[in-house]
Amino acid sequence: MFHRILVANRGEIALRVIRAAREMGIDTVAVYSKADEGAAYLELADERICIGPAPSNQSYLSIPSIIAAAEVVDVDAIHPGYGFLSENDEFAQTCRDHGIEFIGPSADTMRKLGDKATARSIAQQSKVQVVPGSKGLVADEKQAVEVAEDIGYPVLVKATAGGGGRGMRVANSRMALVNAWHQARAEAQSAFGEAGVYIEKYLERPRHVEIQILADGHGHIVYLGERECSVQRRHQKLVEEGPSPALSDSMRKAMGRAAVKLAKNAAYKGAGTCEFLVSGKEFYFIEVNCRVQVEHPVTELISGVDIVKEQIRVAAGEKLSFDQGDVKLTGHAIEVRINAEDPARGFRPSPGVITKYVAPGGPGVRIDSHVYAGYKVPPNYDSLLAKLIVHGPNRAAALDRMARALDEYQVEGIKTTIPLHREIVRNAFFRKGDYDTGFLDEYFAT
Repeated sequence: MFHRILVANRGEIALRVIRAAREMGIDTVAVYSKADEGAAYLELADERICIGPAPSNQSYLSIPSIIAAAEVVDVDAIHPGYGFLSENDEFAQTCRDHGIEFIGPSADTMRKLGDKATARSIAQQSKVQVVPGSKGLVADEKQAVEVAEDIGYPVLVKATAGGGGRGMRVANSRMALVNAWHQARAEAQSAFGEAGVYIEKYLERPRHVEIQILADGHGHIVYLGERECSVQRRHQKLVEEGPSPALSDSMRKAMGRAAVKLAKNAAYKGAGTCEFLVSGKEFYFIEVNCRVQVEHPVTELISGVDIVKEQIRVAAGEKLSFDQGDVKLTGHAIEVRINAEDPARGFRPSPGVITKYVAPGGPGVRIDSHVYAGYKVPPNYDSLLAKLIVHGPNRAAALDRMARALDEYQVEGIKTTIPLHREIVRNAFFRKGDYDTGFLDEYFAT
């Protein structure tokens, strides 16, 4: 087992990893930028080291700065959290080239699955159904038009790199497709340094469901059920729950087995998520996230598995502490993301000082957060402040618990998504489980 881990991230996920490591008897080193200097969560690490100024490309995205810090404090491994460098295959390889274990898949696996076009090919080789589309990257306008007219409009032009909805454009006609192809390429190049795009049939109003997997280096791969992630704005998730209210037991098993098959063919190791679109009784693979997800607590609450600890054990060369037959899902869990954003103004970021912070509590309530009254939310990074997760014996009970917890939650000094979440969990269609990826746009003015 590792003796010391450097956490190459910030905020609530850095705190989550620090806590897991501490329970495992592992020392931690927290890195921070000048913008995060003095943040209270840093005090919980055994050691702290500044890696640069506020801009992320000079701190949390700076591979040389993080590797230099890791060598100075002599760590065994680096946990990347999510976002930033968590799915950067160059970073994973650089860590290992310096004799430091990267807590995640191999660089080769990340490279293959991080490229969405290659991941589609691996899925097809694994006999996992994908959304109809181009066989690989689309080289020019002429090919884009040929593919689109073959599969039929509307189509989705999609960047092969990155995520978070960037480099994605919907086209309903030939003229719109040409514009979408250029726009998606330009955005992808700017955001990810990779302009490659491919084309898929655009499924109107599907559900977005993902399967959590864990794999060790000894040939064992398990899936821990699914999470429904259809409440989104601009392809970014706001609410996640598990199990999905839309899946039958047979579909749940089929999706889980498909995820395991794909992971096996990609030689996957660590925690990961296979994402699917569900339309009617069909499901289609879209991508793999080669890291721990923001919404991993949903799965932890219904499975009883500590995903971060399993990540660390697997990276240290240990076997998974359980097999598929041991997985028993109990009850229902829901997570809402508390972001420093103003939903009434198009989710405009709302940095500033939190003047009042009162978190909910009670049975079945979990808060993953690094903020407190007096905390200054910097404008430099993602707006996530906290994750509120509840667990109940069934979905109705979990919804009632979430509504109560949200009513207790008080954050003042900045705008947050709490008021919107209060409306969502009381919405009649959401309570019935009758929703899809168009839910937010249809029922809420954003």
